Amino acid sequence: MSFKRQQLLFFGTFLLFALSLNAQVKSTVDSTSVKIGAQITYHIQVETDSTDLVVFPEGQTFAPLELIASYDIDTLKNKDKFNLIKKYGLTQFDSGKYNIPRQKIIIGDKTFMTDSVQVEIHNVAIDTTQGLFDYKPIMAVEKSGSNWWKPVLIGLLVIALIGFLLYWFIWRQKPLTEDEKIALLPPYDRAKLALQTLDESHYLEHENLKDYYSDLTFIIRKYLDEKVYDRALESTTDELISHLNLLKAGNQVDLSQDDIKKLESILKRADLVKFAKSAPDIELAKLDRKTIDVEIDHVKEALPEPSEEEKLLDEQYREEQERKKQRKKIWLTVGISVFLLLATFTGLSLKYGFSYVKDTIMGHDSKELLDGEWVTSQYGIPPVTISTPKVLKRTTPELPEAAAQQMKLTQFSYGSLIDGFQLVVATTTLNSPGQEQQQTQGQAKPQIDINKSLGASLKMFEAAGAQNIITKNEEFVTPNGAEGVKVFGTMDMPIQGTENFEKGKYVMLGFASESVVQQIMIFHKEQDVYAEQMVTRILNSVELKEAEE
Repeated sequence: MSFKRQQLLFFGTFLLFALSLNAQVKSTVDSTSVKIGAQITYHIQVETDSTDLVVFPEGQTFAPLELIASYDIDTLKNKDKFNLIKKYGLTQFDSGKYNIPRQKIIIGDKTFMTDSVQVEIHNVAIDTTQGLFDYKPIMAVEKSGSNWWKPVLIGLLVIALIGFLLYWFIWRQKPLTEDEKIALLPPYDRAKLALQTLDESHYLEHENLKDYYSDLTFIIRKYLDEKVYDRALESTTDELISHLNLLKAGNQVDLSQDDIKKLESILKRADLVKFAKSAPDIELAKLDRKTIDVEIDHVKEALPEPSEEEKLLDEQYREEQERKKQRKKIWLTVGISVFLLLATFTGLSLKYGFSYVKDTIMGHDSKELLDGEWVTSQYGIPPVTISTPKVLKRTTPELPEAAAQQMKLTQFSYGSLIDGFQLVVATTTLNSPGQEQQQTQGQAKPQIDINKSLGASLKMFEAAGAQNIITKNEEFVTPNGAEGVKVFGTMDMPIQGTENFEKGKYVMLGFASESVVQQIMIFHKEQDVYAEQMVTRILNSVELKEAEE
């Protein structure tokens, strides 16, 4: 079936007309001229059979007048007929001439319209003898607009704060501490500085020889560890002296035998102090300190000058250490950044839901439509006022000549069934050939069975390949009081290019007034929560204006 024929099925075919009922409807007002705020009592009188169900207007259907009271129905029996009288209290707070619009009365399965009534609202005379108050000053009103920049600004501030913290604690060149400055000194200078620090201690004053000899032997062992034997710190005294003798025998260190014996003597005396609680004389401890100072100088002199290759290796070692430090900073920065991102994502997901946060970050077509700037506009004649995420485009199909003589169709839409979201607003005006003759004979104008019209519209989904169409219907009233029918449900729509189906939802609104049919159709995927919110917002915005008589 062609697309044009589908459109005809959706908006024109199978519209049935009802015959007039043997019933009479009259409407009157108690006064056609009142003051501002005064009540006008509007009467609707219906004479009908006892078996017919009569539905009177409800809600704000009397605009531009305001409904302030709806009274109970009075019933009078006249032979085999019933006279039903319904009263409404109306008012208006602006002066001028107003037309009470025609009201729709449903009797059985047929519809009748009352005549419109013109009323005049007069101003109330002002007592000029009383003092008048000054005008109130103009109050500034905050403009309502898009605040998209606020979350962007907050996000930029958070990123800037995180960046500053990472720079301050990780990448910033911090001032060196005293220990760091000492660590940068050559081993010889560090050893000499450590001896000066030992001199400034109060170990000998308090006869704390154990700590004194521990620090003294650590200084010489540390220096030997860095310049002579890289296991000098963890070696025993005998192991260290034995290794020094081997280095001397191999001409790797030009230390004299006397220097080695002096070192051995001091190290063994320190072992006795630390482990055997020996207590040498204070003057001997001072002499050992001077001996260590001299031996450090002798070790430095005994060491051969480093070759160019060794200097190059030392330079490469320093560069490698610097690269390791930089890599550590990079990994630390990446780790902290990933942790903060995951923590932020988790927190937002717990508060707003995982799907919402994911769709906000990754993007979602329906969410972008929902959060975008909506447009409120009117479509068709008589106009349908509706708020939509995008402006609807005119997509009125070209009707065959025979159909064009019977109806006039205007159609506006956005999206498509293939896209997973479609919105269509259509108005069909029927050209009834016998309409003038029916009015001349005093019969009611032909009425459209909107339920059958909407049922015929479902054939568009069938023609598109939909299966398992589930249909529900209920009454629908727009915010401005226009009454219609709402048809909604689910269906299985084919996925283009495959043999698979996916679940979809649809909502159709239908409004009929004499020879005019106004329809709104919305389709979306069932799992699309943002489309559900759009549908609710669209339906709450629908307003209809009755065709002028």
